[in-house]
Amino acid sequence: MDLIKAIIIAIIEGLTEYLPISSTAHMGFTANLMGLEETEFLKMFQVSIQFGAILSVVVAYWKKFFDLNNIQFYFKLAFAVVPALVLGYLFDDKIEAILGNQIAISSVLVLGGVVLLFADKWFKNPTIDDEKGITIKKAVTIGFWQCLAMMPGTSRSAASIIGGMTQGLTRKAAAEFSFFLAVPTMLAVTVYSVFVKTWGKETPNPQKGYEMIMESQDHILIFVVGNVVAFVVALIAIKAFIGVLNKYGFKPWGWYRIFVGIALLIYFYFFK
Repeated sequence: MDLIKAIIIAIIEGLTEYLPISSTAHMGFTANLMGLEETEFLKMFQVSIQFGAILSVVVAYWKKFFDLNNIQFYFKLAFAVVPALVLGYLFDDKIEAILGNQIAISSVLVLGGVVLLFADKWFKNPTIDDEKGITIKKAVTIGFWQCLAMMPGTSRSAASIIGGMTQGLTRKAAAEFSFFLAVPTMLAVTVYSVFVKTWGKETPNPQKGYEMIMESQDHILIFVVGNVVAFVVALIAIKAFIGVLNKYGFKPWGWYRIFVGIALLIYFYFFK
């Protein structure tokens, strides 16, 4: 994967991370359409680059993240991230195997779209419009909902936002807590993906025979630039998403998922 293609994937990640349409699915489809080989480095890049986009939340909501007087906020995130850490570790190999199955991911994209068409009708009377109204128990419940996104194509954003709405949160409050929860979740995923699974692992190289993943200068440059691009694009996009979600709800994203999912099913089934 060259730097230009990495930047394109990073832009897609920054634009889609906060939308309930699955950034992982869109990155996978983009890589496939560009003809990229499914290498170990590409798999790692698609997972860990999400941290660049997620880091924009810390900048956009820096007062929240650096408010040491609100210790409960940190406790809520710490407890809420536990389900994803445990289940993600247990099912990591199965999740990675699905990343290359575009038919399965496209199908999940469609099914998730159908759910989003009805989400606004299911949760009509929210009672919590701020993070401070979220209890530890509600935070953990949202954390379990987030685990649904371990199936590529589901969307971590959609799963955790709907999880928040099941706990009485408004769309805005659920979306913001979804953003907050993504920071420790994606930090853990990035550290595990880069430093535990990938660093020092050998991958085939046509010219050299084998090279170490993330120990070549090209890989490190692509990784760093990709995360920076995803961060900048996401920082621009994050505020816009809250406004669109408040005004239009989930239905537009539901129709988008269904349309794109069906189009991709046709493409991957008949032309790939």
